[in-house]
Amino acid sequence: MQRMSRRAVLAAMLATGLLSATAFAQPPSTGLGQAWPNAPDVSVNPNYHAYVFVLAGVQYIQINDANGNVLGSVGAAGGQFIVLPIGHSQLVTTPQQAATTSAKPAAAPTQVYNDGTTTISATPMSDGTTQLQATPALSADDCDVVTCSTHGS
Repeated sequence: MQRMSRRAVLAAMLATGLLSATAFAQPPSTGLGQAWPNAPDVSVNPNYHAYVFVLAGVQYIQINDANGNVLGSVGAAGGQFIVLPIGHSQLVTTPQQAATTSAKPAAAPTQVYNDGTTTISATPMSDGTTQLQATPALSADDCDVVTCSTHGS
């Protein structure tokens, strides 16, 4: 009986528009590289925009600044990352790829994106650019005093 009630409530919500079928849809697979893609902003920081696109099991995470300028993007799957050649890709670091710049950090890194498996932080640099760093998210089991105090976990 309880199962029937849940179905009835779900059907009523769909019929009245309180719940759309798109709520169950996967993240979009198009729009990557656009200033204002047709995708939800999933940033954890109001000064940045983060968009996630999924294709063939790979998450493509794009970070834009507050004005919509594409800062960079990474592809992430199974703890592995690849920097995509959009935005200022030369300023994106991953565990597999280091960025090189002569600029120095102008402020402390701030977390921009965290989905529980991937974290992306942004660091304003002395030359006015922003460096992005993508890393696997730490679980509570991975956390030690040094790591947690420097990564905010």
